[in-house]
Amino acid sequence: MAAATIKDIAKALGLSVSTVSRALSGSGRIPEATCARVREAAESLGYMPNRAAQILVGKRNSGFAGLVLTDPGYGREDSYLGSYISGLGKGLAESGIDLFLSAVAEGQSELSVIRNIVETRRADGLILGRTSEVDPRVAYLLSVGFPFVTHGRVMDDDLAHDWIDTDGATAFGEAFELLYALGHRSFALLTIEEPMTFRLHRTDGLLAAIERCNDPAVSLTIATSPRYDSGRRQVVIRELLSGPQRPTSIIALFDGLALAVLQEAEQLGLQVPHDLSVIGFDNIGSAALARPGLTTFDSDTFEAARHSAQMLVARIADPDAPPMTRLIRPKLILRDSHGPAR
Repeated sequence: MAAATIKDIAKALGLSVSTVSRALSGSGRIPEATCARVREAAESLGYMPNRAAQILVGKRNSGFAGLVLTDPGYGREDSYLGSYISGLGKGLAESGIDLFLSAVAEGQSELSVIRNIVETRRADGLILGRTSEVDPRVAYLLSVGFPFVTHGRVMDDDLAHDWIDTDGATAFGEAFELLYALGHRSFALLTIEEPMTFRLHRTDGLLAAIERCNDPAVSLTIATSPRYDSGRRQVVIRELLSGPQRPTSIIALFDGLALAVLQEAEQLGLQVPHDLSVIGFDNIGSAALARPGLTTFDSDTFEAARHSAQMLVARIADPDAPPMTRLIRPKLILRDSHGPAR
């Protein structure tokens, strides 16, 4: 059965459509008795207001928060996206706000999509993922005073905004200390070219741990490939594992890279962890299913997303509150992909 419309209410009450519309929106000089009759009829008939139409005339909040998807591999290689969206939806639903996803069409910029959402007020706030070191989305939303929360941080501390992030620096320091204690001295970091801020924090954490160790026997090779170019990634990993100074341990920026290392090592006849120890980050579902199981860090994606949603709700409710930030310490998950140095 189709939902009742304003026309249905007008017909049932013998009123004009414009009168019913003004009564429901609270605009115009409509007697309270008439407004009460209209509201009662709307409830009786199961009328649901069109939120999009209401915001276009600026009468109330949309009741929506948005997440814009743009990366070519976002949700394809990064299987945590499902948990992230579930966490966002849960956190928003607790406050009666719905989540909508907006995709970026080919040839269109993400910033143009965000501008459209802001200008049409299709959402009351936005969640931004994949935060980069210099992020034009953050600068734009701050300039127009639109509520948003980022998953990750920008590098400019002067751009004060709400964010939630995982403590990748501490985690990568912990990964180094674990492997060093097992006798490893030859390390490699497998990372990406794209200027995501999490890349910088995790790299800095590893470098700081190596510096604290102050052992001249420790060496580090940094291997880099495009995030979503699987062909180039395979070449980079094969070169890393086939060179004369092959590392005994690899710390990968995230699980997708670590799993690619396990696959390439198997093809080259290397045994993990006997010949090579591997550690990832994110604890995606396939990490536990890998052979051997991947040692990694669990960033509790669902709860991080839920807290992001709660933070956004608070920002919408109080636009002038001081910036809110939260740094989550990920948990080390020990499996079988690491062991003593050969």
